Amino acid sequence: MKWCRFQAGSKVSYGVVEGGRVAEVDGSPFEAHKKTGKSHALDSVKLLIPCFSPTVYAGGAPNYVKHLEWANSYFGASFKHPKEAHTGYRASNAFIAHNENIVIPRGAKEVHYEGELVAVIGKKAKRVTPEQALDYVLGYTIGNDVSERTWQFADPTWWRAKNSDTFKPIGPWIETDVDVDNAMTIVRLNGKVVSEFRTGDFIFGVAEYISAISQYITLVPGDTLWMGTDLATLPAIKPGDKVDIDITGIGTLSNPVIADK
Repeated sequence: MKWCRFQAGSKVSYGVVEGGRVAEVDGSPFEAHKKTGKSHALDSVKLLIPCFSPTVYAGGAPNYVKHLEWANSYFGASFKHPKEAHTGYRASNAFIAHNENIVIPRGAKEVHYEGELVAVIGKKAKRVTPEQALDYVLGYTIGNDVSERTWQFADPTWWRAKNSDTFKPIGPWIETDVDVDNAMTIVRLNGKVVSEFRTGDFIFGVAEYISAISQYITLVPGDTLWMGTDLATLPAIKPGDKVDIDITGIGTLSNPVIADK
């Protein structure tokens, strides 16, 4: 099932994508809900960010081996293979929806895409085991963890490198049935494939991250967990570009790139 948030006219609703239409829903996937009986053509509505995320979690170190190796080589960094599923944070103020603009901030020098699987928490999770963890996942969506690399390595924290306005495209919807182990992530820049990798080749998987986080922090419905990217993230993006990220079984997240005015 594909859950979306959409705007039709002045009304914002959750809905279920069924082929080329959206069935309007009263309520949300995180609570009691029912279909209203109304539907809209998918191409006639504006897709919004698929959910509000109270807390945005992300892998605290590169979560794919080849990306870790590339980062160390390209940036002269010294990331180590993580021994535990350490977690970082992102800011939900940076979320934008499918087809909305990524804005390159003033002063930015090297901005990269990062195509990522994003797990969406469906119910409260506290001290769950890895074996239990996936029961707390509503579904999966696609994220682009846009990153300004010079700021990432110059600042003591990644506050602006990862969280500048518009740096977190997410969507287009939440798919509840995804075969993560056999999925592929494909990133296209201006229609050309620039990255392609097995989505499930994580160092630590979704279940391990959820279990690790939940030992100390209660996960709540709508929380998102960004699972990292693989390989290189080049070339850098610039105004006039368009980034498309496909993940098997979910769909495509597309965002144009513009300059800050």
